[in-house]
Amino acid sequence: MERGFNEIEIIFAEDECSSLAYVDKKAAGECQYQEKDDKWYIIHTGVREEFGGHGIAKLLVLKIVEEARKRGIKIVPICSYAQKVLSKDEYKDIVE
Repeated sequence: MERGFNEIEIIFAEDECSSLAYVDKKAAGECQYQEKDDKWYIIHTGVREEFGGHGIAKLLVLKIVEEARKRGIKIVPICSYAQKVLSKDEYKDIVE
């Protein structure tokens, strides 16, 4: 795979209100949200230092977006990274 990793896996962990990243089966990062008033508030996005700079944080945020769209749920980005990613026009339909 590109970027020097054999495998990057992003999973949606609904029970944990997060998306999780695994690189070559090692925990690499997470994006956490809180459910309130029928919205998902993204409160934290983090990637372990050794996996930084490879676009993993963006993949984590976009996994939350994908799952929210499937459910018709609006997202309120609280963490600064999610705010940056979701500021683009293509996310206007989901961001509140």
